Order: sequence, then structure tokens, then C-alpha cells
Amino acid sequence: MSIHPTAIISPRATLAENVDIGPYSIIGDDVTIGAGTSVGPHVVIEGPTTIGKHCRFFQFSSIGAVPQDLKFKGEESPLIIGDHNTFRECVTVHRGTDADIGMTAIGDHNFLMAYCHVAHNCKLDNHIVMSNAVNLAGHIHIEDHVIIGGLTGIHQFTRVGCHAMISGASAVTQDIVPYVLAAGNHSKLYGLNIVGLKRRGFSPETVDALKKTYRILFRSSLRLSDALEKVRNDVDDLPEIRHFIDFIGASQRGICR
Repeated sequence: MSIHPTAIISPRATLAENVDIGPYSIIGDDVTIGAGTSVGPHVVIEGPTTIGKHCRFFQFSSIGAVPQDLKFKGEESPLIIGDHNTFRECVTVHRGTDADIGMTAIGDHNFLMAYCHVAHNCKLDNHIVMSNAVNLAGHIHIEDHVIIGGLTGIHQFTRVGCHAMISGASAVTQDIVPYVLAAGNHSKLYGLNIVGLKRRGFSPETVDALKKTYRILFRSSLRLSDALEKVRNDVDDLPEIRHFIDFIGASQRGICR
């Protein structure tokens, strides 16, 4: 363990072995940091926050501050961060309120570039890349393997499906379905994320089924309910197709088209 003499560590914080804390960083009450995690200089981590193994926090990150929500009344709603996550310069992540999931949660192997913001009650799954200055409002759910371009803003209560890619400087106000490309203010769909799907090892049969699903849902003249029924009848019953359909069925804000 390496703790710089200018760092301030609360006696109520719990640090595992091989944790590095840089100059002038502050680790507050009820913060737990897993083995191999590195905290750079001038980082502030407030609790209740639990951080997993082998994460890295660059200078001026602010992690676990109280939410920017006027309904917040000081409840003990935590921030939970998994393993192998990177938080670059000036990233801000707020802990949750007692609404819906009751916390802010970040999974494993995520990369948040400089100046990103994750608001209260967001849920980020795994292998997500957020480019510089992506801003997530509250109660957003981002599924696995999503890539979000820089300067993009996402509206509260919005969901982004797995393996989607959002272009930079976009404004997302409705759910982005899985496996697609989206761009613009306000965002529109521009087809499947074919390059991303191939890079992640999707079989040609699965890609073909997703192409057929996309054409039926977004390039036909059918009403959405009729298009979904046609997908169920005409497209192979694959896990990815079921997830596509279920994601749309669960939408509360409507889907980007």
C-alpha cells in the first residue's frame, strides 16, 4: 500500500492491500476500496461508496458526492463500482437516492474519459466506453458494450441497449435499442452497428437475423406492434432477437427511430 503523506484518509474508510492514494486526495467515511486500485492526486471519494479491484481514478475526479436532486433528503443510498474501471480527469459520479434502484451502480471494465458525468441512480453495466464530456442525467441504464461519443447528453430515465454506438455531440431523449448506430440532435437511428458486432464475434447468422429484424422494425411501413409480431413469426428465435423485442416492450420513454 502506498499512501502519500498529504492524502487524508478517514478512519472509517476500508482500504484493501496494494491500494495507492496520491497527493492531496481525500477518502471519506464509509468508503471501501478493493485491492490494486489506484487513486491519483486531488481525487475526492465520499461514502457510502464501494469500489472494486484494479480501478484507476485520475486527478480531480469526484466520486460519491451527494446527488444533484432536490428530492434528496440525505438518505443512505450508495455508489457501487465494480472491478477494472478507469475514470479519467475530472470525472464526476454521484451516489443514488432512495428512488427505483436506490443506488448508483457501475459494473466492470468500463472506461469513462475526461469530464464525463454519471448522475444519481444510473446503472452502467460492463465494457462501456464513454468519450470525453458525455453527460448522463439521473436514472439512466446503459447495457454492455455500449460506446458513446464525446459531448453527448442523455436524458433522464433513458436506456441504451447493448452493443449500440452513439455518435459524438448527440442528444438522446428516447431509448436506443440494442445493436444499432445512433446520431444527431435529437438522435436518429442509422442502421446496425455492423462493425462492432463483427469485432465482438457475432456469427454471420446472428448478424443476418439482426439485419432482418431491423428492416422489419424500422424500414417497413408496419405499425410497431405489427412489426414486432412479424419479427416473432419470421425471424429465427435467437437470444439476441428476443432481447431486441423485450427491450422495446419494456420501453417507457419510447424508442429512437
